[in-house]
Amino acid sequence: MLKSKTFLKKTRAGGVMKIVREHYLRDDIGCGAPGCTACGRAHEEPALELQPQDLASSLCPQPHYLLPDTNVLLHQIDVLEDPAIRNVIVLQTVLQEVRNRSAPVYKRIRDVTSNQEKHFYTFTNEHHRETYIEQEQGENANDRNDRAIRVAAKWYNEHLKKMSADNQLQVIFITNDRKNKEKAVEEGIPAFTCEEYVKSLTANPELIDRLACLSEEGNEIESGKIIFSEHLPLSKLQQGIKSGTYLQGTFRASRENYLEATVWIHGDTEENKEILLQGLKHLNRAIHEDIVAVELLPKSQWVAPSSVVLQDEGQNEDDVEKEEERERLLKTTVSEKMLKPTGRVVGIIKRNWRPYCGMLSKSDIKESRRHLFTPADKRIPRIRIETRQASTLEGRRIIVAIDGWPRNSRYPNGHFVKNLGDVGEKETETEVLLLEHDVPHQPFSQAVLSFLPKMPWSITEKDMKNREDLRHLCVCSVDPPGCTDIDDALHCRELENGNLEVGVHIADVSHFIRPGNALDQESARRGTTVYLCEKRIDMVPDLLSSNLCSLRCDVDRLAFSCIWEMKHNAEILKTRFIKSIINSKASLTYAEAQMRIDSTTMNDDITTSLRALNKLAKILKKRRIEKGALTLSSPEVRFHMDSETHDPVDLQTKELRETNSMVEEFMLLANVSVAKKIYEEFSEHALLRKHPAPPPSNYEILVKAAKSKNLEIKTDTAKSLADSLDRAESSTFPYLNTLLRILATRCMMQAVYFCSGMDNDFHHYGLASPIYTHFTSPIRRYADIIVHRLLAVAIGADCTYPELTDKHKLADICKNLNFRHKMAQYAQRASVAFHTQLFFKSKGIVSEEAYILFVRKNAIVVLIPKYGLEGTVFFEEKDKPKPRLIYDDEIPSLKIEDTVFHVFDKVKVKIMLDSSNLQHQKIRMSLVEPQIPGISISNMDLNEPEKKKMKLEK
Repeated sequence: MLKSKTFLKKTRAGGVMKIVREHYLRDDIGCGAPGCTACGRAHEEPALELQPQDLASSLCPQPHYLLPDTNVLLHQIDVLEDPAIRNVIVLQTVLQEVRNRSAPVYKRIRDVTSNQEKHFYTFTNEHHRETYIEQEQGENANDRNDRAIRVAAKWYNEHLKKMSADNQLQVIFITNDRKNKEKAVEEGIPAFTCEEYVKSLTANPELIDRLACLSEEGNEIESGKIIFSEHLPLSKLQQGIKSGTYLQGTFRASRENYLEATVWIHGDTEENKEILLQGLKHLNRAIHEDIVAVELLPKSQWVAPSSVVLQDEGQNEDDVEKEEERERLLKTTVSEKMLKPTGRVVGIIKRNWRPYCGMLSKSDIKESRRHLFTPADKRIPRIRIETRQASTLEGRRIIVAIDGWPRNSRYPNGHFVKNLGDVGEKETETEVLLLEHDVPHQPFSQAVLSFLPKMPWSITEKDMKNREDLRHLCVCSVDPPGCTDIDDALHCRELENGNLEVGVHIADVSHFIRPGNALDQESARRGTTVYLCEKRIDMVPDLLSSNLCSLRCDVDRLAFSCIWEMKHNAEILKTRFIKSIINSKASLTYAEAQMRIDSTTMNDDITTSLRALNKLAKILKKRRIEKGALTLSSPEVRFHMDSETHDPVDLQTKELRETNSMVEEFMLLANVSVAKKIYEEFSEHALLRKHPAPPPSNYEILVKAAKSKNLEIKTDTAKSLADSLDRAESSTFPYLNTLLRILATRCMMQAVYFCSGMDNDFHHYGLASPIYTHFTSPIRRYADIIVHRLLAVAIGADCTYPELTDKHKLADICKNLNFRHKMAQYAQRASVAFHTQLFFKSKGIVSEEAYILFVRKNAIVVLIPKYGLEGTVFFEEKDKPKPRLIYDDEIPSLKIEDTVFHVFDKVKVKIMLDSSNLQHQKIRMSLVEPQIPGISISNMDLNEPEKKKMKLEK
C-alpha cells in the first residue's frame, strides 16, 4: 500500500518545485512475539519471549511486554539496560525521535536491541498498515507521535489476543507524560509511569536506584532557600549572544578550587577569550564541559585567579553560609594587571553530562536514603542520589548519572547506574580511569575483526604491485624494552658516489585498514593507542599491532619508506617515498643499540649502520637547535613490576640515551619531509600538526622564577627562549637548568592536528619547523594512517576516496583526534599516579629531597627528582592553628612565620600514602626541612594518617 504526499516548494532561484513524498505501508511486518499465528512467518527470528516470567510486578501480575515512549528511553536508559528488564518493544517512532535528540542514547539503545539475551524488539510501526497514522489538522508533531505510540500499544494488545483464546499476554505502556498516560488509560491501554512500574518490581528493589530523578525545574522549589538565579530560556540566550550582551563558551571547572572556573569563549575574538568565574552563584549550576552563556561583569567587579587550593569536603549538603565565607577567602588585593575579565553564567546552551565514576559518601543520618556521591574527577560537583543499598556501595567505585540541578539545591540530583568494584583494586581503578577519560576500551567487535586478513597470512604477487623490494637492505629497529608494536625501522649505507642513503621504514598499516570499513571506523573512533603502566589499549586489533604490521626482525613486512640521499654533513640531496617490502635484520632496545655504537670490537653491518645514523642525527639535532627548536624537559617515570603480583616494586625516572635522540631525529625528519610532500600535492586537505606559540602571559611564571635566581629568560621568539635556557646555568645548582626546562614545558600550548585548507598558521613552535605532520606511528595513531593514504595517492601507489579530499570531514577527524590524544595523555598520567600510590603503599613513609616548582597562597608545589614525582605541601590544615602566611605574587614567594620560600628552593619532604579519605587516596607530602615550629613534621608525627584512618573506622 502506498501513501503519497505532494507539495510545492519555492527554490532559491525563484522557481517552483513539485515534491512527491511516497510512504510505503505493509501488512507483513511481524509483532516479534513467537508463535504468533496472526503474523505467520513475518519474522523469522522472534525477539520477544513467548511467556515472559522474569518480572514479578505487583501492578501487572500476568505475563507482559513493555512499550516505552520517547522520554522514557531518553531519560531512563540506565533502567532499560539493567539485565532485569527484558521483553521491550521499541517503536520506530520512538527510535527516530531518540536518534534526533541524543546520539549517545541512540547508540546505547541500538546496542541493547542487538543483545539477544535482552529480548528487545524494534517494531516498524510507521510502515505497518494498521499502526501508521497521519498528522491531523491542528496537531503538532509531538502530539502526533504520542498518538502513534498509543495506537501501536492498543494494536499490540488486540493483536496478542488473537494468538490463543486463553492468552494472558499484555503490552504495558510506560510513559512519564501525565496527559499521555491519562489518554492511554481512557483508550483502555494499561499504562504506568516508569517509577510506578519499577517500584512494583518487588523482586528487584535495586532498580529503584537507577531511576532518573526527573521533575520540571519550575516545580522544584517546594522548600528550601533559593540559592541560584534562574537560567534564561534558550531563545533569550540566543538573542543576547547575537546582540553581544552575552558570550557563548565552554565551561571549564578548576581541579584545585571548586569555587572557581573559566569559560573559553567560542569564535575568533581575541578580546576576552577567557572569562573567569568565581563563587557558587556566578558558576550558577554549570558543570565542566557544558556550553554556557555568560554575562561579562563591569570592570569594577573583575577579580584575579585565586591562588587558594580549595576542595569541597563539607558534609552538610546545604551549608551555603560556609560557602560564602570560603568565597571571601578568594578575594585578595592584587595589582590591576592581574585582574581578568570576570563574568557569571546566565544560562545553559547545551549540557554535556556523562556518567561519572566515584564513591558514595554515606549520610550520617541513620536509615537515610539520600546520600552524596563524590566523583573521582575533582572538577565535577558532588551529586545527591537516593539509594537503598548505601551499606553495600560504601567503599566501592560506582557510576552515577546527573538528572538535574534545582535552584534550591547546593548539589545536582542524580541516580545510581553501576557498581564497578572495590576501591583500590587494580582492575577497578583501571576501569575507572579509562571511563573517566572516555577511552574506548571494549574488546573489538566481530564486525571489526571480520576485516582482518585471514591467517596464515603471506605476501602475495598482488601485494607486491607498486612496491619496491628492499629486503636486501640492512634494516633494524630500535625501541623501548618489551615493545611489540614496532612502527619504524632504519637503515643507512654508503652509495657508490660516496654519499649516504638513509631510510626510514614505517609499517604499512593503511594496506590492511581500508577506508570506510568497520575496522577503519573503529580505529578512527579510538584515534590512538593508550599506554597505561601495565597494559595498553590498542587502536588496532592485536593481529595487526603486534604481528602483521609490527616490523619484527627476520620476517617479511610491508612498509612505507622515506629514503634520502645525503652528504656526510647531513645535507639532503634527494628525497623519495615508496611503498616497499623489508626484512628487519635486528630488533634492538635503546640500550642494546647504544652498546653496539659504543663497542670497540663490533663492526658488523648493523653496528656500522647505527654509528653512521648516530653521527648524522647529532648534526641534524644541532642544526634544529640552531634554528630555535626547544629542548624541554618533563620527568618521565618507569615502574619496575613484580613478576607475580604486577605491583610496582621500584620507581625511577627514565634514563634517556643517545639512541633515543638518534631515532627521534630521523622520525622528525621523515615527518617534515612527508608534510612538505602532502601539502605540495593537497594544499587544501593535507592533515598537518601545528604547535602554536604561547601567549606572552604564559611565560610570566617562568620569567619570575628565573629572575628570583638572578637569571634572565627571553621569550620573544622560540630561538631566544632556547638560547636563554641554554645560558641559564648555575655552577652551585646544576639541577636548576632542568627545573627551568620543566617549568618552560608547562608554559607551552598543546600541539594539535588540523586540515591545511581550514587554517593558515602551520608553524610548529617547539620544533621550529614551518610545516609538520605525523607519519611514523600508524600502528598507534590514526592521524598517521590518513597521512599514509594522502602520501600513497601523491606518489600514485593507491587510489583516493571522497572523504580524503573533503576538508570539512578532515577537520572533524582532526577534532576527534585532538580530543582522543588529550584524553590518552590524561589517562596515562592517572595510571602513573595510581601506580605511584601502590608503590608508596608498600614502601611506607619516605623522606626525600625536593625542589619547589610553584608557590601558592597556602601551599607549595614540589618536584622530587628521584621519583619524578610532583606533589603539594599544604600549610593550612583542619583542626590545627593557622600559621602566619604572607604570599607575594610578584616575586613569587610565600613567607611562613619567619621562613621565606621561593620557586626552585631545595626542601626536604616526607612522602606517604594518605588513605584517610577513601574518595581520593593521595600521596601526602609534609615539610621536614627547613624546620618551622608547628609546620615541619618530626619523626614523631609520621603515623598520623594511620591514626586518622583508625579513628574513621571506629
